[in-house]
Amino acid sequence: MDGFDAKKGVVILAATNRPESLDKALLRPGRFDRRIPVELPDLAGREAILKVHAKNVQLEDNIDFNAIARATAGASGAELANIINEGALRAVKNGRNKTSQEDLEEAVEVVIAGYQRKNAVISPKERRIVAYHEIGHALVAAKQDNSAPVHKITIIPRTSGALGYTMQVAETEQFLLSKEETFNKIATFTGGRAAEEVIFNTFTTGASNDIEQATKLARAMVTRYGMSEKFDMMALESVNNPYLGGDASLACSSETSSKIDDEVLNIIKSAHEKAINILKENEDKLHELANYLLEKETITGDEFMRILNREQEE
Repeated sequence: MDGFDAKKGVVILAATNRPESLDKALLRPGRFDRRIPVELPDLAGREAILKVHAKNVQLEDNIDFNAIARATAGASGAELANIINEGALRAVKNGRNKTSQEDLEEAVEVVIAGYQRKNAVISPKERRIVAYHEIGHALVAAKQDNSAPVHKITIIPRTSGALGYTMQVAETEQFLLSKEETFNKIATFTGGRAAEEVIFNTFTTGASNDIEQATKLARAMVTRYGMSEKFDMMALESVNNPYLGGDASLACSSETSSKIDDEVLNIIKSAHEKAINILKENEDKLHELANYLLEKETITGDEFMRILNREQEE
């Protein structure tokens, strides 16, 4: 960095996704003085990015960009641009010259889960299992406090391999989770497997992604968030390369690692048991909602809540 003429304006720009590996000499005063971290956009940022990319797209008058932004937490600018493009393509495919709110909402699902596979042949038995699985997620979520509202439930297969999914959309951006809220999220992840157990007295391979997500969150509770009574506020894990997937590595002995596994298992078992109890207490609604989903294939959160809150006919 030395040897430049102090009377001439020289500006050097550099970018990296590995800030932890930079030579400290590069960050001394007089070198790269100004550091600008580029994080994933927040709610207001996502809404603004969507509007920027939508400027050259013909839109209907009732577009609610805030609703799309709330449904895309964690999305990058490139993914948001892709959502606008997918929405416009859907409008063209359907013979319309303006993109609707429905087009953009479907585009969100395309980016998250892939395109619909309406021609996929699934046996009636498997469709029934998938319906109960998805309603299990939604019912457990709805019966817990501080849980994001259910936005949509579908059993239409997607190109990502998902046979169905339940979408929850929070009303506001949330940056902090309490211990109770984190535990409730794990219980919601276990709701699909719990529904299979309650109704069919067995379970399938359909919960593999749920298991992965529940285990990841339970482990973070113990190792990173200090939400375990056994380990209190002890740091047991560190995150490496936060801009490249955020792989974690344990910072403890093998003996402690074994105890961590036990603690994680206890959390998941407790959440699983909670989900089973919720579904057993609301088994009639579980049947009613699953049958309705089998008939409609896709239902909105409003439809789900209307049936859930409706008094059973005597």
